[in-house]
Amino acid sequence: MKIVHIADTHLGLSAFNRVDPETGMNLREQLIYENFLASVDQIIGMRPDALVHAGDLFHQVKPKTRAYTTALDALSRLRDAGIPVLVVAGNHSMAKTRYTASPFEVLERGGYAAGDLYVAHQNRYRRVELGETVFHLIPNMLLSEGYRAAFAEVEYSGGTDVLVTHGLATILKDKRLHTVAEHELDATILSDRFDYIALGHFHGQVQVADNAWYSGSLEHCNYGEIAEKKGGLVVDLASGDVRHVDLPRTPMLNLGRINCDGLSAREVVEGILDAAGRAGRRVDRTICQVTLDGIRRETLRTLDQKALADVRGRALDLKLQVITADDPSRIFCEDSLVGLDYISEFERFVEREHLAPGEEEFVKRTGTAVLRSVIARHKEGEHAAE
Repeated sequence: MKIVHIADTHLGLSAFNRVDPETGMNLREQLIYENFLASVDQIIGMRPDALVHAGDLFHQVKPKTRAYTTALDALSRLRDAGIPVLVVAGNHSMAKTRYTASPFEVLERGGYAAGDLYVAHQNRYRRVELGETVFHLIPNMLLSEGYRAAFAEVEYSGGTDVLVTHGLATILKDKRLHTVAEHELDATILSDRFDYIALGHFHGQVQVADNAWYSGSLEHCNYGEIAEKKGGLVVDLASGDVRHVDLPRTPMLNLGRINCDGLSAREVVEGILDAAGRAGRRVDRTICQVTLDGIRRETLRTLDQKALADVRGRALDLKLQVITADDPSRIFCEDSLVGLDYISEFERFVEREHLAPGEEEFVKRTGTAVLRSVIARHKEGEHAAE
């Protein structure tokens, strides 16, 4: 049997203050829908025996209407092609209370439950037999002990067994996303008795055991993922061969690092424009980042934003990743050269929460002001004690 393994599609995610003039929809959100459907068409062309989605189909437990219709459109295409779909609920799209309906109830009641769509949600294990292959579906659990309880229900078939689940493998515990109901998956659950383990939650494509893989997210969901491989996995369960497959997505482009030490505001802007110029057409409708290393706050405040308007207009987003030379939050440990920039860490955390653009700016502005005040008071206390 040949399967395609994907995860973390986050339908409904929106970002950046850009609106498509024709649809009035957030442009980032619209592109995610379009890329997802294009990915489904590409997968159909590969003629797998099944499509496995390892969680976070939707970005929210109460998906937007367009997220629902996109998912239903994809399922219709897959059903017409005769490709069954197996899905587990991820932490973003799982019901957190018994009073909240699961979004997967809508899909199941839409006529996709009889031999086309197999979903595990509402904290329950599900066993699915497709030919000689048994799929063991364990959704993201509200409580960590739920995984062990679900795992106790697993009965190996003696043939081909595939585990599909959503969570963070213990080996990646330093990569926590700090989201609600994020749980670690220990070695007991990631058993070598499974022929293949399809994992979701971690957004990078990585192998965590001989038989266990994260397919990664289809899209770059935040700037912290700029270096991660995106796409899906094609798995031959008979041979054990696992192969990466590129799928449609909005690119994220690193325009490089500019050493701003001693540069004027005009020279910094020229450096940004040069970096964008070297990238050429690759900037168009792309999520771009350039790092300003060692820039002074007063220089940052006087950057000519109008001069960057053309690049910002061409790109889907242009982020200036700032490492300031005069920020009191840049604290270095006594015994190492490893620095912890609390302001940048906080901003990255806020970005991972995917708030609405206005809310994100408010939280960043308010939070960083509080952090700087606390850091300044801490430093005053250190100096007073010297």
